[in-house]
Amino acid sequence: MNSDIEIAQSIKLKHIRDIAVKLGIDEDQLHLFGKHKAKLPHSLIDREKVEKNNLILVTAISPTPAGEGKTTMSIGLTEGLNRIGKQTVVVLREPSLGPVFGIKGGATGGGYSQVLPMEDINLHFTGDFAAVEKAHNLLSALIDNNIQNKKFSLGIDPRTIVWKRVMDMNDRALRDIVVGLGGTGSGVPRETGFDITAASEIMAILCLSDDLADLKRRLGNIFVGFTKDRQPIYARDLNANGAMTALLKDAIKPNLVQTIEGNPAIIHGGPFANIAQGTNTVIATRMGLSLGDYVVTEAGFGADLGAEKFLDIKCQAADLSPKAIVLVATIRALKYHGGADLATLNEPNPFAVQNGIVNLEKHLENVARFNINAVVAINKFVSDTEEEIQIVQQKCESMGVKAVVADVWGKGGEGAENLARAVVEAVDNSKGKFTPMYDWNSSVEEKINAVATKVYGADGVEYSAKAKLHLRKIARLGLENLPVCIAKTQKSLSDDPKLIGRPSEFKITVREIEIAAGAGFLVPITGSIMRMPGLPSKPAAENIDIDTEGNISGLF
Repeated sequence: MNSDIEIAQSIKLKHIRDIAVKLGIDEDQLHLFGKHKAKLPHSLIDREKVEKNNLILVTAISPTPAGEGKTTMSIGLTEGLNRIGKQTVVVLREPSLGPVFGIKGGATGGGYSQVLPMEDINLHFTGDFAAVEKAHNLLSALIDNNIQNKKFSLGIDPRTIVWKRVMDMNDRALRDIVVGLGGTGSGVPRETGFDITAASEIMAILCLSDDLADLKRRLGNIFVGFTKDRQPIYARDLNANGAMTALLKDAIKPNLVQTIEGNPAIIHGGPFANIAQGTNTVIATRMGLSLGDYVVTEAGFGADLGAEKFLDIKCQAADLSPKAIVLVATIRALKYHGGADLATLNEPNPFAVQNGIVNLEKHLENVARFNINAVVAINKFVSDTEEEIQIVQQKCESMGVKAVVADVWGKGGEGAENLARAVVEAVDNSKGKFTPMYDWNSSVEEKINAVATKVYGADGVEYSAKAKLHLRKIARLGLENLPVCIAKTQKSLSDDPKLIGRPSEFKITVREIEIAAGAGFLVPITGSIMRMPGLPSKPAAENIDIDTEGNISGLF
């Protein structure tokens, strides 16, 4: 069997202008990046079509370390919908170089369900991540410069600064550092660190902004820290948001590429899902809905993270409402949640599937709480047995939900035609606008409690002394009406990665609460969440190579 990159390189790509024609876009409206990539102008967004057309969210059960194939399924479903005559666009996040060179690999799908050019998208693409990184670090430099500058000093207290630096790489050595060493001419020494670019608030801001003006406003609202007399400092106080917006003037435009079967794909933005909202930009989603009758998009990790944040934050902010949710499940993950060891997931084990199906059950209950029709997509692996698949289908049938086997990795759109028909039926029977899990105007504690008890299944929430201090700070800054973007492990419905399946009789512990005033949400942090991952003992980077002709190998 060929690898993902070998399959991708075997496809003869169409010129991007031919992909644009399928969407009714003239070539002179494209900002071309070579023959196979282009940026799209915001003028293509049509609010009437956005409201009329059909948004489909792809999410998943709680994943195994390798993930359950949401991106692959999103692309395959898009191919399947186009095959049955529905004009469909897939709208996805951009990959971060951290996972590409780390353990998880790229984010362009897999097998015969990919977006292309695979190498470009997984590496530098059109430079959006670099622009976010530069805009973020510009603010970092301006902060330290203001501390050093006595003439125009804002009196920032270095001990209160919450803004770090970022780079798009897994590098654990940069998590905690000291800057300003080297004498009086080299700045004021202080502790800080690096986050990965996907965890930057600027990435979250880019993905929630309506347009360039809204982007500039949000960038100005970034909370930096306090002065020595306890007055809050925002990026606008440093006159930073104008230059930061200038660096992002092209990054705010969505990117047009193609699928293996030559269908349009829009890729834009890439925030983490266990820290930020984990979905592509509002602009890209609206662009897709303006250009296609159906739009398939995905939200990171399990439905307790990606889908909850997609609905309670992104959809609430942008007035979007999915007509259906596709919940991706794998037999492998159900075995894992049923207690099977990771090394045995390819072995038949109906008993473990039966035990682990409670995880799927809880996620389906959550989708029903949002009042959205669900379809379960069983992402087929060659190791799956008919008995194991029937266990899943029977459980879903008992809950009034269709479960459809989809072999998108091996067959592309052909393997998703039955899933596509089930999704169209779910869309046609849409219940209308979804029901949020909480009201933004509730107290911060009420919002956290709603997600913890309703979505995670917790008995309640406990707060550390530090988190209680942060609650008082949020109240003082007048930010209590912001939604909550809870940072939590993706490995469990709880905040303990060891509690697999459907945990019960547990409490969520909030250690601290970060303020993302520019993005427009609060980040309650539970468990141990890493904003700067490290590389594994055998990084994927060791397998990536390039020959003298410029052909890349080893990407996955």
